[in-house]
Amino acid sequence: MPSDAFVEKLNEQIGHEFAAHQQYVAIAVHYDAETLPQLARFFYRQALEERDHAMMMVQYLLDADAEVVVPGVSAPQTKFDDIVTPVALALQQEKNVSDQINALAATAREAGDFTSEQFTQWFIKEQVEEVSSMSDLLRVVERTRENPLLAEEYLAREGGAEAADPTAPHAAGGAL
Repeated sequence: MPSDAFVEKLNEQIGHEFAAHQQYVAIAVHYDAETLPQLARFFYRQALEERDHAMMMVQYLLDADAEVVVPGVSAPQTKFDDIVTPVALALQQEKNVSDQINALAATAREAGDFTSEQFTQWFIKEQVEEVSSMSDLLRVVERTRENPLLAEEYLAREGGAEAADPTAPHAAGGAL
């Protein structure tokens, strides 16, 4: 059974992951409305990843016979001034999630909860990839601010869907 402190923090993280999902949907909708389909597609995929992360955390708590609390989330930002602002927001969000996941791992370690600490390792690895990917995209949109179609070309060329990670934790509800 995970430590009480870890369960509390993981339930909070479920809320953070659902909030990230909502924010990415809002960003995708913004880009869709601007007729930037590659950017929209990128962020719709990111939204699904964040939802899946939340569901992986739900499944872990269910498997550990711990209480699952699905918290509400605040409304996401939906208005953006330019092509860069949403990506900058997304990068900051990924950095915040990295800090939150590291704090989760520390909570598990401090409690001697090695099973929960091991569970967090996949998310730590995932966050390194997410921050890197979003940092790259931010650099691209900053350079293409005056011609967003160049960012679209970049994503069409470089932004293909990632293969499923066989080491990822199982998400509650399976492949929906």
